Amino acid sequence: MRSVQSTLFALLAASSSAHAEMALNLTPGVSPISHDIYELHMLIFWVCVAIGIVVFGAMFYAMYHFRKSRGAVAKHFHSHPVLEIAWTIVPVIILICMAVPATRVLLNMYDDAKEDVTIKITGYQWKWHYEYMEDGLSFFSDLSTPLDQRENKAPKGRDYLREVDHPLVVPIHKKIRFLVTSNDVNHAWWVPDLGIKRDAIAGFINEAWTRIDKPGTYLGQCAELCGVNHAFMPIVVIAMSEQGYKDWIAQQKGGGAAAAAEVNKVWTMKELMAKGEQVYSHICAACHQPGGVGMPPTFPALKGSKIATGDLAGHVDIVFNGKSGTAMQAFKAQLSDAEIASIITYERNAFGNNKGDLVQPAQIKALRDGKSMSEALATKPSGKVSAVPASAAPAATTASSAATAPAAPAEKLSPADALKAAIARGEKVYTTTCAVCHQPAGTGMPPTFPALKGSPIATGPVAEHINRVMNGKPGTAMQAFKDQLNDQDIADVITYERNSWGNNTGTLVTPEEIKAARQQK
Repeated sequence: MRSVQSTLFALLAASSSAHAEMALNLTPGVSPISHDIYELHMLIFWVCVAIGIVVFGAMFYAMYHFRKSRGAVAKHFHSHPVLEIAWTIVPVIILICMAVPATRVLLNMYDDAKEDVTIKITGYQWKWHYEYMEDGLSFFSDLSTPLDQRENKAPKGRDYLREVDHPLVVPIHKKIRFLVTSNDVNHAWWVPDLGIKRDAIAGFINEAWTRIDKPGTYLGQCAELCGVNHAFMPIVVIAMSEQGYKDWIAQQKGGGAAAAAEVNKVWTMKELMAKGEQVYSHICAACHQPGGVGMPPTFPALKGSKIATGDLAGHVDIVFNGKSGTAMQAFKAQLSDAEIASIITYERNAFGNNKGDLVQPAQIKALRDGKSMSEALATKPSGKVSAVPASAAPAATTASSAATAPAAPAEKLSPADALKAAIARGEKVYTTTCAVCHQPAGTGMPPTFPALKGSPIATGPVAEHINRVMNGKPGTAMQAFKDQLNDQDIADVITYERNSWGNNTGTLVTPEEIKAARQQK
């Protein structure tokens, strides 16, 4: 018995140094506030442990020593004033003793006076905007995890869903004041290592502060359910030395000259499409989908849409200013001139739209500077033309638009090469359109989404396969794609499905077959 007691005592003593490493416990963090919160948590924890030992010890003692088998007879009484006063006063004293340190920590958490740096944090769907009030510096911080990782098309990185394009950089040993608000729905800015979790509410400003003890990278995330991409709002805080922080601020401010050169430069179609695809997959694909098919009615399709194939001024206006009453937000304050120009160019030339329109960053800057839409679109860049002419880089050179661009005529290729090229194009269409339901490996999610690997549809008559893809199947989750994909896309994706995952039928479906199928009733 004595050895058991010694062992338990040793475990309790050791836990004081080990509990910080336990996955189920709070961590001390790297700021005075996080330290205070951790110490308060451990104090209350051990108070609760002591209360539990006393209460349950008394219960087990009574059950053991006053059990019926030992002849114990319960006494009958209706009141015990001393006991009743004791069990009222003692808990009150305990609560007061607990309230004193808790109040001290709470007051310290909101004491943001005498700050050295003030940063305004604004939550957006689904990104963070940081504004350094003293330095006049601001930027958006977006998830940078590649789309192919999020869609299980590539191995997950070390910081999967916990990485951003522009982290928040702060100095160590300086008091940093945060002003937290929102531009739309409710969010919450939460970084556990800093001991900060503040609601971001539109129209309100919540305050917090921190002073970080040591350099490092500290991760957090939005802690308030804020919509479909709530899981894609990570927070990355990089704490560096004071001199390193000053150098970073100077570097960010020095980027203005490079940004001006970027705006004044004459961009080629190839450059705009490449940059536009990158921005689209990073910003727009979550709502409008990688293939531009959208998620109607909330997120309309861009493929063949009136906006992306209609009047250029209307397209620029809706990206720049958004559309009130809908989920389409204004991007004029979120994206640079080059990003807006490239994304509009991309949307008008990808997904089979192929309008041939090209928007220059200088035109977006002119609109931002107060010129009318017609004047802005007539603005010419003042910089030099890039070495590669725009005609040398058609829109179809990007990955996404390649899936919808017309393929090289099959008669110029050998049958084997034509089949190989169709499978390669079809894989791109499949991953952007079909893989969500039927899975990248064609295994499906039965019974709602049947497998294509070895299925009667993918290995049976070609006509039935074409009919199923084009017209769907009423009463099931299989929708008709005849109005969503062009003839080349449908031909390529059917070819891919009939020759992947071991199906190997050797079938090559051509756009002419799809066109003929469209003409049939």
